[in-house]
Amino acid sequence: MSRRLDFSARGAAGEALFRWTCASAATLLLAALGGLVVSLAIGGWPAFRKFGLGFLTSTEWNPVTEVYGAAGPIVGTLITAFAALLIALPLAIGISVFLVEFCPRRVARPIAVAIELLAGIPSIVYGMWGLFVLAPWFAEHIQLPIIMSAEEGSFVDRWFAGVPNGANIVTASLILAIMILPYMAAVFRELLLTVPPQVREAGYGLGCTPFEVIRHITIPYVGQGMIGVIMLGLGRALGETMAVTFIIGNSHRFPGSVFDSGSTIASTIANEFAEATSDMHSASLVALGFVLFVITFTVLATARGLLARAAR
Repeated sequence: MSRRLDFSARGAAGEALFRWTCASAATLLLAALGGLVVSLAIGGWPAFRKFGLGFLTSTEWNPVTEVYGAAGPIVGTLITAFAALLIALPLAIGISVFLVEFCPRRVARPIAVAIELLAGIPSIVYGMWGLFVLAPWFAEHIQLPIIMSAEEGSFVDRWFAGVPNGANIVTASLILAIMILPYMAAVFRELLLTVPPQVREAGYGLGCTPFEVIRHITIPYVGQGMIGVIMLGLGRALGETMAVTFIIGNSHRFPGSVFDSGSTIASTIANEFAEATSDMHSASLVALGFVLFVITFTVLATARGLLARAAR
């Protein structure tokens, strides 16, 4: 009897220790996140105090005159991230549906492993490939023919104007799409594998075609999870740094066309932080980091809101 009580006491102690360890880990994470936000806000406060709302609306970024406006990098970040998502999303869904529904199992598994490996390649590798391979090819075979064929002053001339060197908003979006595509496809595939076979077979038993089963049964079954994956992919595209820095052209002004150079918040910080010699320049870059944090947090919070709304 006493031995049983001893085991029970040791089990209760172990349970309490386990709960305390988990609570400590969660608290540590929240404390680190809170410290990050506070340090960014304090570090960027001199820029917010001097420029006010103009820091977010102005496109002038001039370290010589100590005038900083973040509108150009903010717009570049949003344009490249959403364009990358628009490119990657249908491809990721198509790849995952093919691997789960149509591809033979002995072939699907190696392809799925290859996609998961692609998701782990460092971003700088994608950036170098984009700089030395994609950008020259894009400039020679797509950008230059479009520019040469456009009539001066026409709609095509205005929307596709730019220096034909391949470093522009479109190629940066393509690189981002290539980077987030393996990650989204791999997670989509895992979600589709959670659909019970009986659910699909019930659809086929009612006479549905494969397309109808995927559209009306499979996709709605994992809809909530797909929203979360989409938002996480967008969050990764918003914060990507090195690959975009290589290929976007690094211009702080508003992009005037789809082939124009631009910049993102992350690329601006990566390019200039080591060269920031004045306090206001450093504060402006930290303020950019705070703005990026707010944008990413808003995207993820929106995802959680959509998931909660779908659950109701």
